[in-house]
Amino acid sequence: MSGLPKDSVLFLSVINMKLRDCYSSLDALCDDLEEDKADVISRLSAIGYNYDEGLNQFV
Repeated sequence: MSGLPKDSVLFLSVINMKLRDCYSSLDALCDDLEEDKADVISRLSAIGYNYDEGLNQFV
């Protein structure tokens, strides 16, 4: 994944910050950053976080 942290916890922090501050949805974030949505979900699921569409955050 380009430009995003390799460390999973830092990755979570950056993704949630971007979702909170810049993007209305995970789809918008992935489209803009050219990231694969399934990869983002899989990577964060591996450390126990799932995307909550209502909150627009990984919890």
